[in-house]
Amino acid sequence: MKSSHNAEIAGQQAAIQRVLVRAVNWIGDAVMTTPALAALRTTFPRAEITLLANPLVGQLLQGHPALDRIMLFDRKLQHRGLLGRLRLARQVAAERFDLAVILPNSFDSALIPWLARIPARIGKASDGRSLLLTQRFHEDSPAAERHETQYYCELLRAFGITAEQSLPTLAVTVQEEQEAATLLAEHGISTDQLVLGINAGASFGSAKRWYPERFAGVAQRLAASWGARVVLFGGPDEQELVAVIEREMAGNCLNLAGRTTVRQLMALIKRCNFFVTNDSGPMHIAAAFGVPLAAIFGPTDHSGTAPCSERAVIIRQDQPCAPCKLRVCPTDHRCMTAITVDDVVHGAEQLWHSVRA
Repeated sequence: MKSSHNAEIAGQQAAIQRVLVRAVNWIGDAVMTTPALAALRTTFPRAEITLLANPLVGQLLQGHPALDRIMLFDRKLQHRGLLGRLRLARQVAAERFDLAVILPNSFDSALIPWLARIPARIGKASDGRSLLLTQRFHEDSPAAERHETQYYCELLRAFGITAEQSLPTLAVTVQEEQEAATLLAEHGISTDQLVLGINAGASFGSAKRWYPERFAGVAQRLAASWGARVVLFGGPDEQELVAVIEREMAGNCLNLAGRTTVRQLMALIKRCNFFVTNDSGPMHIAAAFGVPLAAIFGPTDHSGTAPCSERAVIIRQDQPCAPCKLRVCPTDHRCMTAITVDDVVHGAEQLWHSVRA
């Protein structure tokens, strides 16, 4: 529900000079919040907007045009436990923010702005945290097929923070793009060569991961058809998974799994001409940069987290148990086993021909 009291936030531009945005915690989710961040910047064009984020999300949104500053927290190190939270609250309080926009729904994300005594604290009424907020978004019955980008925009709209509908956006610097080109050149990939990116990982859990042998089959067929060089992506904990693809391809690829920062990953994905991926953070990065992509969906709900791009094709097979949204499949993983190499190659070929037409 949207109340007139909530909408008063947007009418306080003169009083609200310093805004803190508590970021979400996952890279893919963070990409999907960028239209909401753009709405915040439009509503408060002269305010200083600071993002409070974990190190990975902080890297992702560094230099984003909707933001002025990134403030990092690390719950594994200096902000761990109760004493760490109190330390973070003191750091936030010293900044004297006028408004806290809390995008996650957790109790913990609302606790720090409350402890820091930020005068206006807005977010969704959930997880027993309503008393920590000064104004609340009460949601009755969301649309069944609402995308996550729409949710974050609806959350802010409840407080009068609006802008024209926009797609997710990210930003890399010219220097970062040049460094990505240099890295590829060191491995024999020139600026005029077609690059096919393969992302076989998914940090949420094994249920979201299609099979490395099948990714290798797709990469081999598309690379041969398009004359492309193949680059393999993945996080530090996905190196073993990606190594299977490298072996299947007999080394005819560049394996960068576990060898890039978030900023390097972004610039390298932007350089790709096509991207084949699981439902994951890198999928959303590719979509935000307009890279044509084939996204493989199994246990997750494509209607809510599909790549926001007209240059994307979703590869999935209807199953009675999907989307289950589980991290680990409790049965036979049929939502993924049903997807064949032919399915992905066909979908990728169709999209590639359409974007090249």
